[in-house]
Amino acid sequence: MLALVSLVQLRDTSDLVSPTVVVALDAWVDAGSASTKAVQELADEDAPVVATFDADRLYDYRARRPTLDILDGRPVRLHWPDLVLRRARLGDRDVLVLSGPEPDFRWRELADDVASLARSLEVEQWISLGAIPAAVPHTRAVPILGTESSPGLLRGDIPPGPAGLLRVPSAAISVLDLAVAEAGIPALGYYAQIPHYISGEYPAAALALLEAVARHLDVELPSGDLNDEAAQLRSRLDTATELDEKTRTYVERLEEMVDEARLPAGDELITEIERFLRERGSEPGHGQVH
Repeated sequence: MLALVSLVQLRDTSDLVSPTVVVALDAWVDAGSASTKAVQELADEDAPVVATFDADRLYDYRARRPTLDILDGRPVRLHWPDLVLRRARLGDRDVLVLSGPEPDFRWRELADDVASLARSLEVEQWISLGAIPAAVPHTRAVPILGTESSPGLLRGDIPPGPAGLLRVPSAAISVLDLAVAEAGIPALGYYAQIPHYISGEYPAAALALLEAVARHLDVELPSGDLNDEAAQLRSRLDTATELDEKTRTYVERLEEMVDEARLPAGDELITEIERFLRERGSEPGHGQVH
């Protein structure tokens, strides 16, 4: 069994049997924190750790500063950004959850090491989760788009898409996907579309991603407080929309598009992604309508 793979420090995995890996990184492709909140329901911080990564070589601590706990004027604890592979048992299968902030450095080296790790652990399949901004209304079910390294990997009637060529800024999770697929491991992804006019967390999308994983693995998954959080946010958004005529008219137009089952074109997604990346740095309040 592999003990050390460059950036990866592996722990005891002797009893793993053909595990599935589920990945979500805190990055631009985690709009509404949907994917990272979803995987927290799969494996929390108390779940057994299978592998850790060399954070000092992966992160720029001036960009992702560790947080400091100060108790009664005394510094007591630092919380460092870290990338961790944790183990969960879902039904009769092992699921390994890879999560953490998107690394700042060494994407290619990390991808090679993760692909080698996946081969050594005899990973059965690789599932990436993410969320992207899109022209969709909060009043309808969260749309999910899929990606797959070969036809037929997606389940639950999730379509691959959008059709045609879509060229967008890459996230580290996509670099990992490609490396794992090139290593011969089936790789697929489920990506929630988040209403672009909402800032902050969007628990309805986290729920939709959990449901996509549950259908794919044919298991029942816990949702924690996500149902209540989604209902509370929906109520606030409905109220805010009703109070502003322009927003209400716009949401109604989006509803018509969804009801006509019109899938977003690639250029529409690119426009919303670019808008999202421009506005991301402002870090507005949670659950607000722009």
